[in-house]
Amino acid sequence: MAQTTDSPAARTPDGPPAGTPDGAPAGAPVRPPRVHRAWFVAAVTFVTIIGAAAFASLPGLLIEPLHEEFDWSRGTIGFAVSVNLALYGLTAPFAAALMDRFGIRRIVAVALSVIALGSLLTVWMSAAWQLVLFWGVLVGLGSGSMALAFAATVTNRWFVARRGLVTGILTAAGASGQLVFLPLLSWLVEHHGWRPAAVTVALAALAVVPFVWLLLRDHPADVGLAPYGGEYVAKPAPVTGAARRAVTVLFKAARTGPFWLLAGTFAICGASTNGLVKTHFVPAAHDHGMPVTAAAGLLAVIGVFDVVGTIASGWFTDRFEARRLLAVYYALRGISLLFLPMLLAPSVHPPMLFFIVFYGLDWVATVPPTIALCREHYGEDSAIVFGWVLASHQVGAAVVAFAGGLARDVFGSYDVVWYASGALCAAAALMALVIRRPRKETLSLAGA
Repeated sequence: MAQTTDSPAARTPDGPPAGTPDGAPAGAPVRPPRVHRAWFVAAVTFVTIIGAAAFASLPGLLIEPLHEEFDWSRGTIGFAVSVNLALYGLTAPFAAALMDRFGIRRIVAVALSVIALGSLLTVWMSAAWQLVLFWGVLVGLGSGSMALAFAATVTNRWFVARRGLVTGILTAAGASGQLVFLPLLSWLVEHHGWRPAAVTVALAALAVVPFVWLLLRDHPADVGLAPYGGEYVAKPAPVTGAARRAVTVLFKAARTGPFWLLAGTFAICGASTNGLVKTHFVPAAHDHGMPVTAAAGLLAVIGVFDVVGTIASGWFTDRFEARRLLAVYYALRGISLLFLPMLLAPSVHPPMLFFIVFYGLDWVATVPPTIALCREHYGEDSAIVFGWVLASHQVGAAVVAFAGGLARDVFGSYDVVWYASGALCAAAALMALVIRRPRKETLSLAGA
């Protein structure tokens, strides 16, 4: 009996169905592409995250200019940043479910447009509530609809082999964007004010939209391919009830111990990176007499080594036990933060450069093993589970973004925040070691 072209048997493992416009004529053998399409999708995703990374580079540069122009307290500005970070995280699991319903391209294109809108509107703000609305809510919702949930969804759909490496590369894209934009934005803020910097962020987000719409594809089956390193899988039907599914997955995951350990460690990860260093390093260094451009340059250098560290972490994750990697990463990060208050000075000196390199290698090295653990424990629902784990990351970041500004207002320095974050990283290292090995069978929360 002849097989239809809709069945997996009518396809080659790495090629489109015979007789389709993308394949050879019916009955002819189909030659697999020399370079798998998954790598082009990963490249577009990388460029997209780089372009969107501009918005993540700006908050730490805004604290002093907004404080001077509007006389808003650092705690008030930190609260707007904390809203941004919290929504970034809380939106992620719903975004992963929405990508299953409407497709990656549509969600990411809309998210980039919302980021551009929120950033542009800040140019005309005159009250603190507008900063919270435009930068906190709009940019927070837009950024949360892509970012790491975007990377996890692309990796899960397009790759079976090399998932750890690809996760590391896509995670490093945010650091690459920081490297590209941070020096430019700091120069704009210092020489032309913060408004041109906000416009630059908006234009960078908009510039990526055509790449997403024209070059990104939602699923390997859209072009008749199997995922890289795997067997052909038909494209699943759109999943309705995205919000309900995200909440259902959360409730089922919350009944398992690994979820809370992963959420707890990742909350500390967010507190010690986005909430603390990315938001408060520049003003803290400026408190010690360092020029803003020099401090921003150091953050950019962190981005350079972050790329190296994250890609290396992805490679390690393919070869070593993820929970042990997490324990090492958190322990080393905690040690480095405990030394930072002694290193801040008016000028850049060798010990500070050593901290920048050391901390940069560890910045988001935690992401590949965290995604790997989600995948091992929660199977096909891992992208949504990781979205909720990412939510905890951003809630932790939000708390410290606000608490750091408040501590600066109350104590006159950031020292207490550096020390507290170092101690929390030590706790995260212990929590990572407690995560048990997953059961041999693949866990699917949706079918549990």
